[in-house]
Amino acid sequence: MDAYLLLITLLAIIIVILGVSWFKWHAFISLMVAALFLAIFSGMGWDKIVGSYETGVGAVLGHLVGILALGTILGKMLAESGAGLQIANFFIRAFGEKKLPWAMFFSGFIIGIPVFFEVGILILLPLVISIQKASKQNILLVGLPAIAGLSITHGLVPPHPGAIAAIGIYGANLGKVLLYSLIIAIPSGIIGGPLFAWMINKRVVPTGEPTLVKIDDQANKKSIPSVGISFLSILMPVILMILGTAAPYLHLSAGAQKVLAFIGSPVIALLISCFLAFYFLGFRHGMDRNLIKKLVEECIIPVGSIILIIGAGGGFKQILIDSGVAKVIASMSQDLNISPLVLAFLIAGLIRIATGSATVALTTAAGIVAPIVAGMSGVNLELLVIATGAGSLMFSHVNDAGFWMVKEYLGLSLEETFKTWTVLETILSFVAFIGALIVNMFV
Repeated sequence: MDAYLLLITLLAIIIVILGVSWFKWHAFISLMVAALFLAIFSGMGWDKIVGSYETGVGAVLGHLVGILALGTILGKMLAESGAGLQIANFFIRAFGEKKLPWAMFFSGFIIGIPVFFEVGILILLPLVISIQKASKQNILLVGLPAIAGLSITHGLVPPHPGAIAAIGIYGANLGKVLLYSLIIAIPSGIIGGPLFAWMINKRVVPTGEPTLVKIDDQANKKSIPSVGISFLSILMPVILMILGTAAPYLHLSAGAQKVLAFIGSPVIALLISCFLAFYFLGFRHGMDRNLIKKLVEECIIPVGSIILIIGAGGGFKQILIDSGVAKVIASMSQDLNISPLVLAFLIAGLIRIATGSATVALTTAAGIVAPIVAGMSGVNLELLVIATGAGSLMFSHVNDAGFWMVKEYLGLSLEETFKTWTVLETILSFVAFIGALIVNMFV
C-alpha cells in the first residue's frame, strides 16, 4: 500500500508537469486535475475529497491573497513613479554591475530575516526588475541572489514560524539557534545565490518577461522621488514588521504592544505602505486619484492568475497530506538507523518533496524526530533544528507556492523554473546541511 501511494503521488506530479508543458493547460487546471487524480486513486472517501481540496485552497490563500494584492500594488507604485529605477541606479553606482548579485543577496538576506518569504519576494522583485532593465543583464543574475537570501532565512533563521516551531518541539535554545543559523546561512546563501546565479545565467536565458510588475521607461519623467523617499517606500513594510516583531521586547504597555503587533502584521504593514506610496510616490509627483486608481486596476488583474495557481497548489498540498503520503514517508524514514542530524534532514526533505511546504516539512519532521532523540545523549538540539530546516528547503517543485511565485514573477517557463529555482533551493538545502555537520564537529 505504501509503495502504491508513492507511485500515485509520482503520477500526480507527472500530470502537473505534462499538463502545463505538453497539453498547454493553465497551471491552475493542471494542479486541480492532479489533486483529484491523487485523491481518487489513493482511496480518499468521495465525500472528503472536495472538502480537503477547499481546505487547502483556503489555508494558503487566507494568508496570501491580501499580501499578494497589496504587495503588487506597492510594486506598481515603485515602478510607475520612478522610485524603482532610482534605487536601481543607486545600487549600480554604489556597487557597479559586477557586484550587483552580491548587493541583491545581502538585501534579500537582511529583508528576509523579519519578513515571510512571500512578502520579501513582493518587496524585492520590483527592485530586481528595475535593476535588470537599467543594467541590461540577465534577470537571473540579479533575481536569484535576492531570492536565495530570502529563502535561506525562511528555512533556517528565527523568527520564521518553522524554525520557531522546531525550537519548541526539540527544546532547543533560541539564541544558539539564531547564532548557528547565521553562521551557516550566510555561506550557504552565497553559494546558492551569487555564485550559482553567475554560473546558471550563462546557460539559461529566460524567453519570457515578468508580467505582474512591468517597469516602464522613467527617463522622461520631470519629477521622480528622491533616493531617500524611494528607499523609505520599499523598506516601510519591513520597518513596520520589525516593530511588530520587536513589540514584546520594548517594555511598552500591553495596549501599545498590541497596536504595534497589529500594524506589524504583513497585510496591515503593506496596506499602510500602499497609502504612504500613494502620497509620497503619487500625489507629490503629479499623479491624481484617477491615475492611481488606473494603476491599481492594471496591476490587480494579472494577480488573479497567480492567486488561482497558488490556491490550486494549496489544494494539491492538502490532498497530499490527507491521502497519507506524508505519513508513509515519515514511517519509512523512521526505520533508518542513522545519525539524528541526517535523519532529521532526510525526513524533512522527503516531506517537503511530498507536500511542497517548508514550514509543514520542518514542523512535521521535528515532531517525528524529537521522540527518537529524547533518549539519546550528545545530540546538539540547536543544530538539529538547522538540519531539519535545511531539509525543508530541498527540491521545490510544482506543489510549492514559492515555485509558482518565482515562475510567474520572473516570467520563467516551467523548464527554466526547474533549472533555476529548484536547483537553487536544493543547493541551499545540501550546503546548509553540510554546514550543520561541520559546525557539529566543533561544538
